Amino acid sequence: MSELSDIARQAMMRPQEAMLEVKNKKNSLHIGIPKETSFQENRIALTPLSVGLLVQNGHEVVIESGAGLAANFPDNHFSEQGAKITYDKKEVFKSDIIIKIAPPTDDEITMMKMGQVLFSAIQMSTTKVEYLQSLMKKNITALSFEYLRDEGNVLSVVRAMSEIVGATSVLIAAEYLSNVFEGKGLMLGGITGVPPTEIVILGAGTVGEYAARTALALGAEVKVFDSSLYKLRRLQNNIGSRVFTSVIQPAVLEKALWCCDVAIGAIRAEHGRSPCIVSEETVSKMKPNSVIIDVSIDQGGCFETSKITNHKVPTFRKHDVIHYCVPNIASRVSRTASYALTNIFTPIILDIGEMGGMMNLIWDRPGIRNAIYLYQGKLTNKDLSERFNIPMKDLDLLIVSQR
Repeated sequence: MSELSDIARQAMMRPQEAMLEVKNKKNSLHIGIPKETSFQENRIALTPLSVGLLVQNGHEVVIESGAGLAANFPDNHFSEQGAKITYDKKEVFKSDIIIKIAPPTDDEITMMKMGQVLFSAIQMSTTKVEYLQSLMKKNITALSFEYLRDEGNVLSVVRAMSEIVGATSVLIAAEYLSNVFEGKGLMLGGITGVPPTEIVILGAGTVGEYAARTALALGAEVKVFDSSLYKLRRLQNNIGSRVFTSVIQPAVLEKALWCCDVAIGAIRAEHGRSPCIVSEETVSKMKPNSVIIDVSIDQGGCFETSKITNHKVPTFRKHDVIHYCVPNIASRVSRTASYALTNIFTPIILDIGEMGGMMNLIWDRPGIRNAIYLYQGKLTNKDLSERFNIPMKDLDLLIVSQR
């Protein structure tokens, strides 16, 4: 008994560094996070504390210098948590798992090694067949953020980013209503004795719901339009208060837009372009210095007058209406967005290590399986297969054949 006590005492006295050394090495992962090169992409997939958690579990994390700066995470925050900081992008791409926000560029794909695992967005609207073919040649297993589902069958990354975009769109509208940005000089909301700001929201999905929540909290008068009664009813129930809702009736919608101070377009399409439901003629009759925030611009926009802008030049005027049409609104609040992303990705990476590899995780988790569009170089996504006319392999059969 005393011998056991001595052994226990020695184990307690062992320094943390030594304890890390004796972690189970067989499932140790080598994770690489390159610096984003996409235009105005400010997010990073893992925060320093998440990196620290991965290191404590015996994994190695290599981060390209400056990868977190746009989200206000300097290199030393990562290095203090045990990450290796490198100035050489090629060294990052030697890792077994690459995690980034935007899809890899042609140069980055060239640096990737055979059989790597890639976590990134796929951005279906801009994906080209050459991108897929390049990854397929390297037998890459690729997971798309847009298709990733959680235990409740919710698109976890899409949901998190939609919540951020919905709330932020109202705050952006508040800025452009003020005198600082040559707006009407209105405070978004209302005070005693002054009529509240009127906001029209097109779309009752997650973006529309969180835009409505934020606008109501600020004291604005909100009207929500959607073609789906189910979504409108769900929004009412989720918000917990009665909000003006209407199916999209042209006469009712036009009247609401002519009277409103802010219009937020948040109608999404399951496939292809979002429906353009507001004509240029309707926009021309809106009140001068009104604000349009077209969140659907990444799918083409739901206002006829919309055209893509960016964070440096975010607005333009047409018919004396201020248009804000930046497709990547979440990058405007990159630190918050990075925290939301790391909450989703860190448990997945830990599970890969615990389960002994990516194949076991895919087999065990339907939500992960849904997000795999390439498995060891073979296309497994139906949408991409139909779009590019590339034969698709059944992911379940591929995994069963290897077990």
